[in-house]
Amino acid sequence: MPNLIKFFITVIIIFSTFSSNSKDLKLPKNLIIYEKPKEYMDVAFKNRLEKDINLIDYDGKLVLMNFWATWCEPCKEEMPSLDKLSLDKNFKNLEILPINIGQEKINKIKEFYIKTNVENLDIFYDTDVRLAKKFLLRGLPTTLIISKDGVEIARVVGSIDFQDKNFKTWLQNFD
Repeated sequence: MPNLIKFFITVIIIFSTFSSNSKDLKLPKNLIIYEKPKEYMDVAFKNRLEKDINLIDYDGKLVLMNFWATWCEPCKEEMPSLDKLSLDKNFKNLEILPINIGQEKINKIKEFYIKTNVENLDIFYDTDVRLAKKFLLRGLPTTLIISKDGVEIARVVGSIDFQDKNFKTWLQNFD
């Protein structure tokens, strides 16, 4: 019984934090905002040139780590809006890292970008799906929002429209 009470208290805290941080914006329901940011060590993945990249390389930047796969239908719908977000001039300090965790070849990823009209995002991947385990991903797509301090402050579980004005207004608070 005490665990059930703790669960309800946690839910209440999360919802009260969500509404107080959102400044009365109608944010996507699948955006989870953390009261206490999550810190991760050794977040490594590869770029399209097979060079090792680490999240620490983006220290001081607002980072969206979007985990996806070519076979993921919601990813196909979401990627074009993420691509457009990368061009938004209102963000001066935003880095978007679309990380493929489908264990797919670079050519298949490039084909996906062409079919979905993604023209501005780079290619990153996690071949051994280590990051999916590290971040406890429950499905695709999932987007982690990493603050300039390198901690996860929020995440989107499932797809959203990254062109949503309320979401972009909220996100600009961290840019």
